[in-house]
Amino acid sequence: MAYAAPLADYISSAMTASIRQGDRADDSRRHGAEIAALAGIKPSERVADFLPGGGYWTRIFSGIVGPEGKVLDIWPAGMVAPGSKGETRMKALVGAPGLENVAAVPDDLAHLTLPAPVDVFFTSQNLHDLPTPFLGNVNITAFSKNVFDLLKPGGRFVVIDHVAAPGTGLSETNTLHRIDPAIAKKAILSAGFSLKFESKLLSNPEDDHHLKVFDPAIRGKTDQFIFVFTKPDL
Repeated sequence: MAYAAPLADYISSAMTASIRQGDRADDSRRHGAEIAALAGIKPSERVADFLPGGGYWTRIFSGIVGPEGKVLDIWPAGMVAPGSKGETRMKALVGAPGLENVAAVPDDLAHLTLPAPVDVFFTSQNLHDLPTPFLGNVNITAFSKNVFDLLKPGGRFVVIDHVAAPGTGLSETNTLHRIDPAIAKKAILSAGFSLKFESKLLSNPEDDHHLKVFDPAIRGKTDQFIFVFTKPDL
């Protein structure tokens, strides 16, 4: 699924916010506005941004949900220990001018908890890390069941990640930092989600899926999948 509809004013406004001045050079490559629209993020919603990194998506979501909404940045507790570089990155995204609606949630990835259910749980380029030593060898289906419980009925689980060659399963998650989309989809569906749609917006047919995603020849240009799952309405 591509995105061709006009962008809502609240998305356009978020993309031009002054807090995003340093992000704009990446917008055409990362398709931030279009993906926010695909995820259906709206003003006043509560959005969880799992492993937000430098905050590219957090800043977009913060502008969209506005003062009546909330963005919860979820970090593995061990990654943001006091005095660590991770703690510095985490704190830089909380409470800064233009990000007053952002809160940090250091958490146990095996037992995620949030103060209240969210409308959207979003993660970009992190799902493949779950079953690796880096994030504690977390089972993707178990993690997805946890996400399921944290979402409101009708909530969306949005997953973006680097594509691995068909049939490779999880074998390249810790080497090439890629994951077989079929395995990712199966694991999340097993948690009770329905697949709302998948998008080719970040696809790159010139990526043959055999290079590590950090290789200069492909970095920033990997073939990526976008899945939007929904929790059934009760």
